[in-house]
Amino acid sequence: MEPPPVMAQRLAIDEWVQDHKTMLAMVLEAPKTQLKSVRINIPQPGIGQLRIRVSACGVCRTDLHVVDGELEKPKLPIIPGHEIVGVVDKLGPGLDGVAVTVGQRVGIPWVGRTCGSCYYCREGAENLCDDPGFTGYQVDGGYAEYTVANAECCYPLPDMYSDVEVAPLLCAGLIGYRSLRKTGFKPNAEKKKHIGIYGFGAAAHIIAQVAIYEGHQVYAFTRPGDVEAQAFAIRLGATWAGDSFSLPPHVLDAAIIFAPVGALVPVALQAIRKGGIVVTGGIHMSPIPSFPYSSLWGERQVVSVANLTRQDSLEFLELAPKVPVKTETVTFPLERANEALKALREGRLVGAAVLVP
Repeated sequence: MEPPPVMAQRLAIDEWVQDHKTMLAMVLEAPKTQLKSVRINIPQPGIGQLRIRVSACGVCRTDLHVVDGELEKPKLPIIPGHEIVGVVDKLGPGLDGVAVTVGQRVGIPWVGRTCGSCYYCREGAENLCDDPGFTGYQVDGGYAEYTVANAECCYPLPDMYSDVEVAPLLCAGLIGYRSLRKTGFKPNAEKKKHIGIYGFGAAAHIIAQVAIYEGHQVYAFTRPGDVEAQAFAIRLGATWAGDSFSLPPHVLDAAIIFAPVGALVPVALQAIRKGGIVVTGGIHMSPIPSFPYSSLWGERQVVSVANLTRQDSLEFLELAPKVPVKTETVTFPLERANEALKALREGRLVGAAVLVP
């Protein structure tokens, strides 16, 4: 057994060596270009931050919006990715008393920081913060072997999921859950709803399971001719699946649009009852065409979803294993991130893509 001073010296040397290694990262240097595979220094955690050794990172449509230049003013160069799963590798200063330890598995979602002082943060609507930092957009994300993140924006993850299985829950699941809540959904509600979901991809396949678990009827709308996605929805328990521009066999109480297609808004309004609601769940959407006021009349509503709150994260990550939500994933090695994005762009994925370093 080495004496304590020698052990401490060895630990200090090991930490120094780790801090001075490099890592593989997939970097976006300019919008509408391919990600570049580069080796860069492993980042150091700042005040209140954790360093995480990434074990999996989901590929989200928002990543595609960043890469394709549809979201303005990203930090460049930027490492995309905000469905990050990994193990805490190092604690930054200022974390005394924080319930997180080296070796703990955590998840890092889209919201990487909030200001805590603007009107929205003070009112408990931190998802609308005036000065936020979004992971993989304004803050380097998880398309890398390591990343750093604010400790207050990292979450413990349910033990029942593997790293790959849990990654899509961190955006597709969280945004899907907030979108579902916007329809008026409440856990354990006696009155059940008829809910339409337009765009049956990563978010839809997760949140459909939650709605069905709670006894609601789910109607899945896919790209015309996408029989594979329609069969997938039926397999998950959807009542009906069909073409996005078709009317369902039953009038809807609410519709959630995950596909970034503005033309679906007036279509969904035609499918909902008076007093119903259409929720747009994405961060970007193509232009919404004009439609007659009669489509909106009858106290129908159209609302958007913006980001998420810490409470959303805690609620959903507690609920998911109770359902239990099962994620459908396709894994890609980290260095093939461009292939994963291309498959998502072309609609060739059933479920969610996940990068593995």
